[in-house]
Amino acid sequence: MNMSIFEAIMLVCFGVSWPISIAKSLSTKVVSGKSPFFMAIVFFGYMSGVVHKAIYSLDWIIMLYAFNMILVAFDLFLYFKYLPKEKQVTAI
Repeated sequence: MNMSIFEAIMLVCFGVSWPISIAKSLSTKVVSGKSPFFMAIVFFGYMSGVVHKAIYSLDWIIMLYAFNMILVAFDLFLYFKYLPKEKQVTAI
């Protein structure tokens, strides 16, 4: 196995930001300023990490990639859930 503590630290550091972003969206129901394109790119980046780990270097780090990918997907879901409501409020 080719596990790197630095890879784990990077994923944990990146992973800290997603719950903060999700909590903000859930509490304010405002998603302006978020970029769905950026979130989609990050999602596919984490997906690529999962695929790489599954095929070439299977170790526990795959769980960090998968967890981050789930968090980004949920944040993206919230974006599309709250965006229509936000547009209605600004149109009034």
